[in-house]
Amino acid sequence: MDTIRSGSSAGAEGQAAHSRGTGQPDITERLRSAGLRPTRQRLSLGALLFDGNDRHVTAEMLHEQAVRESVPVSLATVYNTLHQFTQAGLLREVAVDGAKSYFDTNTSDHHHFYVEDEQRLVDIEDGGLVVSGLPRAPEGMEITHIDVVVRVRRSKR
Repeated sequence: MDTIRSGSSAGAEGQAAHSRGTGQPDITERLRSAGLRPTRQRLSLGALLFDGNDRHVTAEMLHEQAVRESVPVSLATVYNTLHQFTQAGLLREVAVDGAKSYFDTNTSDHHHFYVEDEQRLVDIEDGGLVVSGLPRAPEGMEITHIDVVVRVRRSKR
């Protein structure tokens, strides 16, 4: 029987290269290290996403931010870019409902609360959850990670 404890030790993907003492991640280097060509749109969206603070965004949230900050990008491009960043290991996709996904800039192993009445994703603190009794992976497969989303809402008291 396997047990997995939640943790927050960021992997190589979670550690950004920083540009000359500004504290801001070097987006060009981050994209290249992940095997992605640093196009104008990827750089613009990457700058919005990887500002040094971990966050959870939907495609719609990121698109709204891009529009507010005068980044000329379509919603379809935002979706495509988020999925490319996820496949490259720069983001972690967290499915909340069948049709709703959040993208997490913290790619370390950790779990989430989903605040239903606010439609907001919040990290569960380290050690706040233990998953045990995992099934054996099918022949030739390995478990890469486990996503646990605990749904919560404000109590009515």
